[in-house]
Amino acid sequence: MVGRALETTRLRREVKQLRENEARPYSLRAIVGESPTMESLRQMVAKVAGSPASTVLLTGESGTGKDLVAKTIHYSSDRASRPFMNITCSALPEQLLESELFGHERGAFTDARMQKRGLLESADGGTVFLDEIGEMVPALQAKLLRVLEEKSFKRVGGAGDIRVDVRVVAATNRNLEEQVAKGGFREDLYYRLNVLPVRLPALREHADDVPALVNYFIDSFNSEFKKRITGVSSTAGTLLKGYGWPGNVRELRNVVERAMLLAEGPQLGTRDFAALKTGTAAGDPFELPAKGVNLEELERSLVVQALRRAGGNQTKAAALLGLNRDQIRYRVEKFGLSVTP
Repeated sequence: MVGRALETTRLRREVKQLRENEARPYSLRAIVGESPTMESLRQMVAKVAGSPASTVLLTGESGTGKDLVAKTIHYSSDRASRPFMNITCSALPEQLLESELFGHERGAFTDARMQKRGLLESADGGTVFLDEIGEMVPALQAKLLRVLEEKSFKRVGGAGDIRVDVRVVAATNRNLEEQVAKGGFREDLYYRLNVLPVRLPALREHADDVPALVNYFIDSFNSEFKKRITGVSSTAGTLLKGYGWPGNVRELRNVVERAMLLAEGPQLGTRDFAALKTGTAAGDPFELPAKGVNLEELERSLVVQALRRAGGNQTKAAALLGLNRDQIRYRVEKFGLSVTP
C-alpha cells in the first residue's frame, strides 16, 4: 500500500515536471519584439490568459504566429497544468474531424472498432486550439456552438451528454465577417467566438522587430544545428528589414533556417539570403506562367520536393512549405506519397 502511494507520488511529480518543461518555451517572452505593436500584443495576451474567458478568437495573416500565441495563452493561464490539444480544421475530412473533436462510440461507423475520447474530452480543464476555424463545415459549426454554450456534447454514435470545462482558442486568417455575410460561417458562432478577439499584426507592420527576430532564430538554430553563427552582416540586416515578408514570421524563420543550414562563415551575409534579392514588398513569391498550371499537380510536386529535401521528415517538410504537421500529413495521404528518405 505504501509502495503504491510512493509510486503514485513519483508519477505525479514526473507529469508535473513534463508539463513545466513543455510550458517553458511559451512564456510571454516567446512573443519576440520590442516595438509598441508587439508590446501591445503581449499585454493583450497576458490579459486574455488571466481572464476567465472560455473562448478566444485569434485573427491575422498566415504565418503571424497564431499557434505560438494560443500556446502562450494556455501556459500563462491557470489552465497550464491541464492539457493543451490542437487540431487544424482544414487538415481532415468532415467525418474524421468530427470524430477527432468529439470522439466516437464503438460501432459508430465502419472503422470504429472501439470507443475513442475526442480532443474536447481529453482537454477537460485545459485548452483546445482550433486552427483555421473558417474552414469548418456548417454542420460541425453547429455542434461546436452547442459545446460553447452548454459545455457539453455527444460522442459520434453516442446518446449521453459529456460535460467538459475547456477554453476554446480559435484562429483564422480569413475574414469571418465576410464569410458570415456570404453564408459560409454561422453568425451565432462568430459572435460567440468573437468575445475576446486578438489580432496578430503582419510582420510588415512592425518591421523594426525583424533584427530581434533574426537573432532569436539564429540563437535557436545554433543550438539545434550545433553551430556558432554570430549574427548577420549590416548589408544582410538591411536586406532582411527592407523585404516585404508576405509569409510573415513563418517565412522569416524558414529563410533564417535555410541560411543557417547552408552557411559556411561565422556570420550570415547577403549571399546567404540571395533568394530574397529579387523579392519585393508587394511582389508575388511565384509568377504564374502565361499558359497557367495544373494546381493539383503543382501542389503534389511541391510536397514531393519538400519531403525529398527534408529526408522524409514531415515536420521539416511542412516548415519548408509554410504548413504545420497536420496539413502536410493530410497532403501526404491525399496524394498517396511515401515519406521514406
